[in-house]
Amino acid sequence: MSKLTIIANIKANPDKTDLIKTELMKLIDTTRSEDGCINYDLHQDNDNPAHFVLYENWESRELWQTHMNAPHLAAYMKATDGCVAEFTLNEMTQIG
Repeated sequence: MSKLTIIANIKANPDKTDLIKTELMKLIDTTRSEDGCINYDLHQDNDNPAHFVLYENWESRELWQTHMNAPHLAAYMKATDGCVAEFTLNEMTQIG
């Protein structure tokens, strides 16, 4: 198994920035305690507060997939439905 890095970019609708931030913050402690989570770090853009980045490292893609199907992530998706203007997710491997 090789470590998996996830970079998730979330851009909130401008009037939903506070909601998205609150809901993302709720994910941190639960996700960090999940099996296989190495780190789960949330960032907010200094110039565009509606732009959030999650930087995650997982022991394997399989363990990340378990996270993606977790109830707390489903609750986030339900709470933020229609509030995200743009979302991109990159699965990456560290090479240096």
